[in-house]
Amino acid sequence: MKMLLALCLLLVTGSTWAATPPTAAPLPADSIYQLDVQLTDQDGHRWPLAARRGQVQVVSMFYTSCTMVCPLIIETMKATAKAAGPVSPALLAVSFDPQNDDPGVLHRYAQTHGLDAAHWTLARAEPDDVRRLAALLGIRYRRLPEGDFNHSSVLILIDADGRILARSTVIGHPDPAFVQAVRQALAAAKPPGAA
Repeated sequence: MKMLLALCLLLVTGSTWAATPPTAAPLPADSIYQLDVQLTDQDGHRWPLAARRGQVQVVSMFYTSCTMVCPLIIETMKATAKAAGPVSPALLAVSFDPQNDDPGVLHRYAQTHGLDAAHWTLARAEPDDVRRLAALLGIRYRRLPEGDFNHSSVLILIDADGRILARSTVIGHPDPAFVQAVRQALAAAKPPGAA
């Protein structure tokens, strides 16, 4: 009887332990995921910035009605991911222009530019959150009277815990040093035992 009780206790304890999800480690102090910002993507899904934790990603900011540098930013992100190798980083571009870039506009932009939804997220945030995110990323922007924006053009590499690993202001073609940083971040993020 004692043996049966001990076996039952072991089974109950074991199943409780197995059902308990692992606790995520605390975020590093310099993680961008410390910022409480809500984003809405091109499919209308709303989520906190911190939901992207666990992904190596290249991040930038743009707006869809830009006909000058923003298409080059998007093409440079695309070329950088391709140059990094067979494993692509996640790609996140957040709009400076939440007034006009709603999910439908972002969705059409993604389709027009051939952005694979498996890797790409185009997102918008409320104006205060756009300002806070841009400040955190070190991206400067200013709305002009006619509705366009003056802005920094930069690609930022983020590790799985949200730390900024590298930046590049090279637009129009992949920056070799930045591509190498992306490769290293992806290799470092591989689970143990992965090839």
